[in-house]
Amino acid sequence: DIVGRRHARRSGKYNKTISPMSKTIQAIRGMNDILPEETPLWHFVEETVRELFGNYGYGNIRFPIVEETRLFNRSIGEVTDIVEKEMYTFADRNGDSLTLRPEGTAGCVRAVLQHNLLYDGAKKLYYEGPMFRYERPQKGRYRQFHQFGAEALGYAGPDIDAEQIVMLGRLWKTLGLTDVELYINSIGDQEARARHRDELVRYFEAHHADLDDDARRRLHTNPLRTLDTKNPAMQSLVEGAPKLADYLNDDARAHFEELQALLGAADVAFHVNPRLVRGFDYYNRTVFEWVTTKLGAQGTVAGGGRYDGLVEQLGGKPAPACGFAFGTERLVLLLREQQVMGLSPTPDVYLVHAGVGAAAGAMQAAETLRGAGLAVHMHLGGGSFKSQMKKADASGAHFAIIIGEDEVATRQVSVKPLRETVATQLRLSATDAARHILGSRLPAAPKHSK
Repeated sequence: DIVGRRHARRSGKYNKTISPMSKTIQAIRGMNDILPEETPLWHFVEETVRELFGNYGYGNIRFPIVEETRLFNRSIGEVTDIVEKEMYTFADRNGDSLTLRPEGTAGCVRAVLQHNLLYDGAKKLYYEGPMFRYERPQKGRYRQFHQFGAEALGYAGPDIDAEQIVMLGRLWKTLGLTDVELYINSIGDQEARARHRDELVRYFEAHHADLDDDARRRLHTNPLRTLDTKNPAMQSLVEGAPKLADYLNDDARAHFEELQALLGAADVAFHVNPRLVRGFDYYNRTVFEWVTTKLGAQGTVAGGGRYDGLVEQLGGKPAPACGFAFGTERLVLLLREQQVMGLSPTPDVYLVHAGVGAAAGAMQAAETLRGAGLAVHMHLGGGSFKSQMKKADASGAHFAIIIGEDEVATRQVSVKPLRETVATQLRLSATDAARHILGSRLPAAPKHSK
């Protein structure tokens, strides 16, 4: 099928070779077109997220897709995979190093500081749009991908951590998703992580022969990431590694315990995973992931946590913060996997016309109907009344508006119901036709269907 072939192309399983002389230019590998038959499900996700985040008090912020490279080096971390291997970085004509944003938190915090948004207190913000990472394309993981993210800046307590997790839980229910589980952990504060890191390095050095290439590369730069390895050969070694939970100070431990109590009060099920870490250097204390088994190796649906030191690290006054992000492509794949489909928009009216003066009359009538709030598809390209009526029926419209030479002469339109067993055709002015159709409009369709 079309969707299956498109997924094969996107995962790298299907790549059409183009000769240098070919006239056809294709999209860059891992950067995909989203076609009209796919966008209803995207619209369903986007509209649901915007409404829900707004209901929780998050305001929309929009910032550029290109930033100074040093923003990501300073925030994400010089020795992370993203900074080392995955960023799209280039020099502009002035020789400045610029990068296509690989994630949204750094740019959001930069915008908050630049515009002094915390001058009057804490802020809740959300953003959406494309991100870019150079990595091997596979199902649910692309070089250009789209994210929604939410950031709450100026909130120190675990209540904001809990609210963000609860908000995501409500999002899954609103979208109709099942089989999504929550995993949480605390990675403590900087001092605890430093002590744990020293012990972790000593432990892995004692088992150096058992480390894979990634773990050896990270041994003295980012050993914490080895705890999250997916390599089966490393699992028993990682299980025996020092646990970060044993190094937490009293404040971090109390923060994590209160978070768990708040999630329990909100009836949100969770698993504590002491090996859960996040891939960016800016995280501290709470980290969390929502995970599914329905997308194979790319099972993380959403992830986030606290980053209390990032605002100060980027030049602002110290301010606590917590946030998360999720990939829209993965969410759409998961919805499709569970056969949740967005509804394609259908017109209220399909307008057919033929004969002398009918095209001009149709154009005027269509604008009158649209001005009244109706969705109108006007037939273009000519054709007989019979062929046009077939297209009107196939469009899903509830009514056909017919304009021929008789209607032109009387400055009226004919209104024909298309979804009734016994259809009575009326001849009315365009204004009265709009009132009639609005009065007969069927109840609104549900937001999504299975």
